Amino acid sequence: MKIGERGQVTIPKDIRDQFALGPDTEVEFSVVSGSIVLRKAPRKLNLAKWKGHCGETFAKLGYSSVDQFVDDIRGR
Repeated sequence: MKIGERGQVTIPKDIRDQFALGPDTEVEFSVVSGSIVLRKAPRKLNLAKWKGHCGETFAKLGYSSVDQFVDDIRGR
């Protein structure tokens, strides 16, 4: 396999299938012990969309805040 004029290489299909690498998959390159390593970038979680979803449930359980719930389950 050779690197193309624009610095591109093709990842073999069996490897793309094995690691679920599709057209929009983000990857990272790094150098480890003198070798180039390509790895799938970790997915970014959008936690902001979940903000406020548990308030009603915590209230039903008798907690006024998430912090109070966490302290209770940790035995504080």
